[in-house]
Amino acid sequence: MKANICGAERAVRIIAGLALIAWALFANGPVWAWIGVVPLVTGLINYCPAYGIFGISTCKTKHE
Repeated sequence: MKANICGAERAVRIIAGLALIAWALFANGPVWAWIGVVPLVTGLINYCPAYGIFGISTCKTKHE
């Protein structure tokens, strides 16, 4: 699995995921707020399966 999420997007995914999960846990948020698990996990592992399918990457490539 090659990383396809880097930089600011990774941070945004982690923060958004944590915010949604916290909302579900501590503020009686709606059940759909548990979807925050998806951006949290993809941010933590630096890989998005949907990006992989479509060939998208936010990581800068190094030219050798």
